[in-house]
Amino acid sequence: MQLHELVNTFGQDLQRRYGEKVHKLTLHGGFSCPNRDGTIGRGGCTFCNVASFADEKTQFLPIKQQLAERADEIHRAKRYLAYFQAYTSTYAEVQTLKKMYEEALKTTDIVGLCVGTRPDCVPDAVLALLSDYVQQGYEIWLELGLQTANEKTLKRINRGHDFACYAAITQRARALGIKVCTHLIVGLPGDTKQDNLDTISKVVAVGVDGIKLHPLHIVEGSKMGQAYKAERLDPISLEEYTNIASEMIRLTPADVIYHRVSAAARRPTLLAPMWCENRWLAMTEIGRNLDTYGGQGSLINDAFVYQRPQLK
Repeated sequence: MQLHELVNTFGQDLQRRYGEKVHKLTLHGGFSCPNRDGTIGRGGCTFCNVASFADEKTQFLPIKQQLAERADEIHRAKRYLAYFQAYTSTYAEVQTLKKMYEEALKTTDIVGLCVGTRPDCVPDAVLALLSDYVQQGYEIWLELGLQTANEKTLKRINRGHDFACYAAITQRARALGIKVCTHLIVGLPGDTKQDNLDTISKVVAVGVDGIKLHPLHIVEGSKMGQAYKAERLDPISLEEYTNIASEMIRLTPADVIYHRVSAAARRPTLLAPMWCENRWLAMTEIGRNLDTYGGQGSLINDAFVYQRPQLK
């Protein structure tokens, strides 16, 4: 079976609702991060080097130009979501955000926004702005970087917020009709397989619309990168990631949309694991695992019931 037959993927969900392919166009809004500029901390999360997933050069280009260039690179779709990915894309005055978001929304063929941010950087004014776009009929996703629900691990990786913060903003956003996609990392130092399974359980119990799973990328310029070079940190193996990610997917209700089940990075930024250079490796192995042992939601039964608030 193909992966989309075993997992409720974002691509198939968009295809079903829009009747055609809808592709994300990644943007750099020139945002900073409160965990890097001293507002709540310095140095950022221990795994962080944003250059591993964002082209820093693009932050100086207008949003409309970035969208045009990204669209020219992609020939698989005619409609798009504008994805504010780099750093904390709600970390600015609301009028600044409004100007930037609306520049994207006014661009031809853009059907909505995906906004990547931290749970502690979504004030009421930003929620109201995003909710207004929902009311106008746009596809709006608030992508929250949680990474893990393990409080000890959150402190260890210098995340700067706790699970309660994540839960509160998720419930507030969903009550306003804003869809929430939660980012989770598998392979964080100190997290066991059971911690990962507990994390997906807690996220689903709070209520969520989408999930992004990532293997831990050990990257140049991060504190974890330093630990790896000093041989104090072992990268997660493809086999281990496949096993854990597949189990998390089986514990996820079928109506939750998986935006991603793995992620890739490139050398020289990527230090380890090297299998993360090819995003298809993990996707293929996860597909095989799910085909053999059961797809999304197959481990949910009468003995494993979530009390999940519904999106209003």
